Amino acid sequence: MRFQDPDTTTPREPTLAEQRARRKALADEERREAEEAQAREVAERKAGTRRKVLIGSGVTVGLVGVVAAWYVVGSPNEVTAVCTDSNGIVQNDQYCDDSYATSHGGYYNSSTGFWFVPLPGGGYSQYRYNYGGTGTIGRPVSGGSYTKPSGGTTVKSSSGKTVQRGGFGISGKSSGGSGKSGGS
Repeated sequence: MRFQDPDTTTPREPTLAEQRARRKALADEERREAEEAQAREVAERKAGTRRKVLIGSGVTVGLVGVVAAWYVVGSPNEVTAVCTDSNGIVQNDQYCDDSYATSHGGYYNSSTGFWFVPLPGGGYSQYRYNYGGTGTIGRPVSGGSYTKPSGGTTVKSSSGKTVQRGGFGISGKSSGGSGKSGGS
């Protein structure tokens, strides 16, 4: 037969082999689509987990940075100040206190760091803080310096009174009053 009329010709039934091949091709196509869908789902889950891990890592690194910055910059160093006389002998902290000096007719010289306090019977005694030194009253101070620490350092007297506050935004300088640097 050389010519078939499409209007009158009926298609033949597929052979058993053709039917098996079609079923196998459909099953293979369905299996491939299922595997692709599963692979997409796994990839999306991994991407979501990776994204969460990266976000968590970023937050962790940020928090560590903030805490490190606080310890390095934010928490001021603390130095103990010991009151000494002009000979470097440790004295009672009250002699270096501005309220004691001014109540006894003395004054503070901010350029030298000396407190001038009148003594009973005439004369003046000079007192100043030694920063970072140690010692007991009546004995020479050991170590430390008479140079006032930078504004970021908190200075406390050996009795616990704050001589100079440090920390964020505080320069350690006063704008008047008794002329004493730092606040109390």
